[in-house]
This record gives sequence, C-alpha cells and structure tokens, in this order.
Amino acid sequence: MGMIGLFVALGLLIYLTMRGVNIIIAAILSSVLLAIVGGLNVGTAMTEYYMDGFTGYFAAWFLIFLLGAIFGKVMQDTGAADAIANWVSRTLGPQRAVFAVVAACAIMTFGGVSLFVVGFAVYPIAVSLFRQANLPHRFIPGALVFGSISFTMTSPGSPEIQNIIPTEYFGTTPTAGGWVGVVIGLFIMTVGGLYLGNTVKKAVANGETFSMPPVEGGLSKGKGAEESAAAAEKLRVEEVPAEKKDLPNAFFSIVPLASVIIFLNVMAQFMSSTNALLISLTIGIVLTWVLNFRYVVQYWNSLASGAQNALVAAANTCAVVGFGSVAAQVSAFQTLVDALVNIPGPPLLGLAIGVTLICGLTGSASGGLGIALPILSPIYMAQGLDPGAMHRLSALASGGLDSLPHNGYVVTTIRAICGETHKRSYKTIFMLSVILPMLALLIAVFLYTIF
Repeated sequence: MGMIGLFVALGLLIYLTMRGVNIIIAAILSSVLLAIVGGLNVGTAMTEYYMDGFTGYFAAWFLIFLLGAIFGKVMQDTGAADAIANWVSRTLGPQRAVFAVVAACAIMTFGGVSLFVVGFAVYPIAVSLFRQANLPHRFIPGALVFGSISFTMTSPGSPEIQNIIPTEYFGTTPTAGGWVGVVIGLFIMTVGGLYLGNTVKKAVANGETFSMPPVEGGLSKGKGAEESAAAAEKLRVEEVPAEKKDLPNAFFSIVPLASVIIFLNVMAQFMSSTNALLISLTIGIVLTWVLNFRYVVQYWNSLASGAQNALVAAANTCAVVGFGSVAAQVSAFQTLVDALVNIPGPPLLGLAIGVTLICGLTGSASGGLGIALPILSPIYMAQGLDPGAMHRLSALASGGLDSLPHNGYVVTTIRAICGETHKRSYKTIFMLSVILPMLALLIAVFLYTIF
C-alpha cells in the first residue's frame, strides 16, 4: 500500500501541474495525500518534513537564484540578450535557421543567463529566421529547449545550478567529470543537432511550411492560456523585425557571459563552487551595466524585477523539494532507495537511475537533485566511487526525465513563449531532451565504469 500511495501522490503532482495548477499548491496537496496514505501524521509531515525541505533548499540556493535572475534581467533590459540573438542570426542567416536558434540559446545559457530570459529573447529572432527560411513553426519550441537545457546545463564548466548542486555533495568543482563529461556534452550537441535538422528537413519535404499557430492553439483554458494567446497574437502582428532595434554591440554583450564562465571555473579551484558562482554572477551583472551603460534605463527596476523572478523560481523549486522531503519519510521511499542501491550492474548505474527517476517524477532537474543527492550521495560516497564521475552522472541524470510534459520550462516554452501545443511540438522535445540525454547517460555510465 505504501508504494502504491507514493506513486499515487506523485501522479497527482504530475496531473495537477499539467492541468496548470500552481506548483506550490500542487506540491502541498500532493504532500498531504502522501502523508495520509503513507501513514504519517499530517501535521508533522507538513510543518516539519515539508517545511524543513522547503526552507533548507531555499537557504542553500536562493542567492544563486537571485543573482542568476538579476543577471538575466539585466541582460534583457540592456538589450544584450537581443544583441547576441541578432548577431547569431545575422552571422548564420536563414539558411541555417535551426542551428542559429540553438546556438543563440546555448551561448546565453552556458553563460549563466536565466532559461526563461533566453526563451523570450530568442523566440522573436527564431520566428523571423523560420519565416524567411519557410520552416514549420512547430519546431521552434524544440530548438529553444534543445539549445537551453540539453547539453549546456549538464556539461563540465556550466554555471547552471544543475551543475553546481552536485559540487556541494561530492566535494567537486564545476569542471568535474574529466574528458568523459566533455565527450558526452559534445555527443548530445552533435547528435541532437543532426536529429533536429533532419527532422525539420523531412517535414519540409512533406510539404510543411511556415505559419503561426492558431491563437486558440488548443491551449488550456484559464488565465495562463489567455496570456499565451495574447503573446502569440502580439508576435503574429509584429511589423518591426527584432533585428532593427537599437541594440548594444554584440561583443560587449558576450563579454559578461564569458566572464561568468571564466571566473567561476578559476575561482572554484580556491573556494566553494557556490561562492565562486555568486561572485561570478555579480561580476557579470556589473560588466553588463558598464559595457552597455548607454542602454541602461533604470538600475533599480532590473534589480527589483530580477528579485521578483528569483522568488517565484526558487519558491516553485522549493515546493517540489518539500514534497520530496515528505516522500523520504515514507517507508516505501526507503524501499525504493534500497532497490536502486542494489540494482544489478555497475554501482554508478543505481545513482544514475535514482536521480533520473526522482527528477522525472518531480518534473524539475534542480528540485530532483535537491531531493535525491542528500539521500543518495552518502551511500555512494561510502563505496569509494570517483566523486567526479558521480557529479557528472548526477548532472546528466537530472537532464533526462525532468523534461516530461509537466516540466515547468517545457510548458512555458511551448505555450507561453511560442503559443504552440504539446500535440504539435512535444515529440521533438521528447526526443531531444528526454531520449537523447538518457542515452548519453547510459554511455557515460559505461565510460566511467571502464575508465
């Protein structure tokens, strides 16, 4: 009964989030159900287990959420994000529209810019390029997601939080994982790029052309759908291409991104990766303001908006971690952990599967890591396994099943940013952000086991 109850509660969490219910409300309701079916005292489960998980994650990672969100907002408000997207589109041109969209997203996310800022900044450019190349609009969400979260957040050196969280549990640096991590990152980038390009070519060969999705687009009813429809309609009637805006110099826009990566990976050799990232993001914010000072309208507005965005993003993730903290108190959860630890095959396989499943069930890479690693890392560290391999596998594992349909970024990209539907767009995302990363994870387990 305990195991059934655990999966029923997880199923409720997935169902509610896919129905558009606020993730905090969904997590609380699912936690209450889990406590009831798991035989826990509901009061204790919510006031102690849930809140300990929620506040613990918030205390550990909020400053990174804060500075990351502010950095993204500053890049957006100064026009630096648009400048990078435009530079990539001009350099590669409509004939390489798909690659241009992926490259623009990858450059910014690997430089530490918030995923959502990247999505909203690149989408207008993507529409312009796809329109000129007459490519189907339904592939834009796949290109945005692939460039934002597939290889950039899990590769060595990335400043994304999914690559920073493992450093706290394995005593590693952001570059952990050695040559295997680099090879796997290149594998995902290359194979995914080829798949996306060939898929778009086949669709064109079958007679598909560019057209904006219907405003109603099959979106779910409610306020979120209305906002998505309004955004899609606004972009549909937009007459002035984004490329013609008065934007900063592309070089000065890229320098802050490069500085974040360089300072993070250098300073992480002498201090904790968390502190190194906080300093690096601060440097990135200041450099963006200094190098693009002519385009700064209001410093305080960027700080305030970034802080607001950080609170929402952190609270949403904390809500999922709180649910995981309640789940960890249910006997069935320990049974599941024991099964993973004793799974036949290389020890690293159990860690990879464990992180993958938890991130998938919560629909959050960072949230899943926040649940899985406090439980699994001591077990596998005690076995004397290579910390660098465990770090890289944990990061890779977080980027697989987390991208199931209920993932917050996937839903936002498909509906709010692109005005598309899961039916039209999700298959490509599934192949690029679920199947391919899981295949890469298995290859990584094999390589780390034999080398």
